[in-house]
Amino acid sequence: MPRSFALSSFKSSVVDDLLKFPFMWKLENLLWIPMYQETPRPRFSEAMESCPKANIPNFKDLLKEENLYLITEAGEQGRLPVLILSMKESNHQRRPAVVFLHSTNKCKEWLRPLLEAYASRGYVTVAIDSRYHGERASNMTTYRDALVSSWKKGDTMPFIFDTVWDLIKLADYLTQREDIDPSRIGITGESLGGLMNEI
Repeated sequence: MPRSFALSSFKSSVVDDLLKFPFMWKLENLLWIPMYQETPRPRFSEAMESCPKANIPNFKDLLKEENLYLITEAGEQGRLPVLILSMKESNHQRRPAVVFLHSTNKCKEWLRPLLEAYASRGYVTVAIDSRYHGERASNMTTYRDALVSSWKKGDTMPFIFDTVWDLIKLADYLTQREDIDPSRIGITGESLGGLMNEI
């Protein structure tokens, strides 16, 4: 039987959980092949390539890439993989940031063309793997299996709310960074990612 809940009780439990799980993060160099939960694996998206990069000589050399994990809660899905791209700059000023969210069965690496385009224009760009996607998936059916389990057992909310929780913790992290202006953080997404950014 599906789990039902009132939004007010959900918000109350979010506040309680914020107090239970202190903010934690860890920088890592990833040697990981992106997991796409669809066959054939997507190779190109006109939408992802639609925003051109600024014309910057030696762009790849000037691009700074960070891979890190935020611990958003206990358990395997509480380890949030984060990809951050920005331009190496010597003036160390706070810049606007944009968080990009991927669609169903994709991963943060799918968004790389957009991350690079916005980074080339002075933004700090951020992408995460949603729950049961990308690094948080163990096989081609991880997300689908989590959805079925949620409906049968009511043990998770993989469709939207669990990732929204991750985004709350991500916002905590981003507002603490020295290179980001906390008053200029935006969020957008494709399909499933667009639904999550509405909440």
